[in-house]
Amino acid sequence: MEFQKNLLEYISQSLLTTNETISIVESVTSGCLQVAFSQMPDASLFYKGGMTAYMLPEKVRLLNVDQEEAEECDCVSENIAQTMALQVAKLFQSDWSIATTGYCTPTKESDYKIFAYFSFSYKGEIVLTKKLELHHKTQALNAQLYYTEFILGCFKSEMNRLLILQ
Repeated sequence: MEFQKNLLEYISQSLLTTNETISIVESVTSGCLQVAFSQMPDASLFYKGGMTAYMLPEKVRLLNVDQEEAEECDCVSENIAQTMALQVAKLFQSDWSIATTGYCTPTKESDYKIFAYFSFSYKGEIVLTKKLELHHKTQALNAQLYYTEFILGCFKSEMNRLLILQ
C-alpha cells in the first residue's frame, strides 16, 4: 500500500505542531488507515493506535454500538460511524479519531451498492461524518484504498478548518 507521501507528512506535521493525538477504528477499510498512520513520520508521537472491528458482536462489545440499531442497518450507518469514532477516542484517550464502516463489495444488505460512512471526532465531539459512494463494479481492494486516500484528504481539510477557527 502506498499513500501520497506529502499527505502523510502534512498530517503528521499538523498533529505534531498542535501536540494532538489520534486513534482509528475501522471496519470497511480493514486496517488500511492504520497502515497509513503507521507510515507517517514520528507516528509514535501522535498515533495512539487502532482497531479493526469487522463483525457486529465486536462493534457492540468493544465500541458500545447499539445492537438493535446495528442489526437493522447491518452495522452501516452515519450514526454507527459516529458512535465508533467517539468510542475509540475514549478507549485510546486521543484528541482525534477516525471511524469507518461500509461495504467494499456489493451485497444484498447494501442493495448491491458499494459505499462507506466515515466519521471524525475531535475532543469528544463529532466534527465530520460523510458517506462515500463508489461504482458497484469497483474491486474490493481498490475500494478500500480509495476510501483510505479520500478519508486522509478529508482529515487534512478538517484539521485545517479547525485550526483556522481556533
